[in-house]
Amino acid sequence: MDTPLLLLPWLGDKRQVTRLIDGGPVPQKQIKKSEDIAHRLSAQIVRGAFKPGEKLRQDLIARDFGVSQVTVREALLHLASQGLVIGLPRRGMCVAPMDHNAIQELRVMRRALEPVALLHSVPNLSAGQIAEIERVHAECDGADTAEDWEDANQRFHMAVIAACNMPRMIAEIRNLQLLYTWHFNNLHTSKWRRRADPDHAAILAAIKDRDAAKAHSVMQRHLTRLP
Repeated sequence: MDTPLLLLPWLGDKRQVTRLIDGGPVPQKQIKKSEDIAHRLSAQIVRGAFKPGEKLRQDLIARDFGVSQVTVREALLHLASQGLVIGLPRRGMCVAPMDHNAIQELRVMRRALEPVALLHSVPNLSAGQIAEIERVHAECDGADTAEDWEDANQRFHMAVIAACNMPRMIAEIRNLQLLYTWHFNNLHTSKWRRRADPDHAAILAAIKDRDAAKAHSVMQRHLTRLP
């Protein structure tokens, strides 16, 4: 069997891409459909619809989404490249297990990448982008549930780095955010309490002042407090 060729999520290449599954070419239309299925499945996994270690039945997923099993397999391979899914001998594709070493790795990687991306983003953010950051910040502080808070929190962290002009770094940080949200939802939702986030407010203030160094410093401090 030929090894599948994967388009890694951080490549950001929008050109026509031919990939192989089980030795056969995958049409571009199917690639787009599989990417949509991957996005929808990742949202379900992150929200807890599938539990860590649970087997992902390709036939049932194909039936639920009204697509072929080949399309589902392509979607699951994409999720495997993100770290949400793993292939196990005699079990097939399963939701990845909760790995505490992986959680620590996610913390370290976020601390390494997000402050740098923010440092480069602050000088380039438009007035419209800053207004969007302010809106998402208000959503985060006003969230009534852990799920709504984490969704807004993730969008805030992505919005502040949107103008760094480094698409590969943005894609990598987006994937780290997705994985961290998955761990947060599984491990910390019950402990969540509604609160305003002073670090987010300080980052927003630094952005408005175009003080990239200050924003970088606050983000570093903020990420050391990750649960």
